[in-house]
Amino acid sequence: MTTTGLSDDQIIQRILKGDRSAFAILVERYQNYVFTLVLRFTINREDAEEISQDVFVKAFRSLQDFRGDSKFSTWLFTITRTTCLSFLRKKKLDIVSLDNERTELQLENQESSQHANGVEQKSRHDMLNRAIMMLSPDDAQVLNLFYQADQSLEEIGRIMRLDPNNVKVKLHRARHRLKEKMEKYFANEVREIHAD
Repeated sequence: MTTTGLSDDQIIQRILKGDRSAFAILVERYQNYVFTLVLRFTINREDAEEISQDVFVKAFRSLQDFRGDSKFSTWLFTITRTTCLSFLRKKKLDIVSLDNERTELQLENQESSQHANGVEQKSRHDMLNRAIMMLSPDDAQVLNLFYQADQSLEEIGRIMRLDPNNVKVKLHRARHRLKEKMEKYFANEVREIHAD
């Protein structure tokens, strides 16, 4: 029997009943989702691949804890976020302020060496990631959940233990702060994007 037409919940039930191979379908369904989320936390692709694999290992091991009271993607986001944060803590990656001249110089060097259109897209993506990393963890989380993880206000509320109206206010404020960071630290890049 094919499992590709089944819902996430049906696949999870099959896995929990012993059909471990069905987990590959969940991995296939969500690998891009997880990888994209991880790239929001770490800019390095190799780290992102390693963390993504780790996320799926943890998800597989914890699958019996999935209660089904939220979407599988919501549950998976929580694992992804926790895994990313512990990875960053372990590696003690530099999440430095872009006030640092050396960092600004590195950014300029990266920008000047990038010329192809695909690379330009990645540069914009990296720029947005850097701006999000400057925000508080709460602001970054609400933006990632809404835009990247495509979660509703209600689902975000469940993850963050907030009322959906509070999520809406948080999202509005986080967007405003992100815009301020973009204008302050990436003014030239933002102008170039609007000029395109």
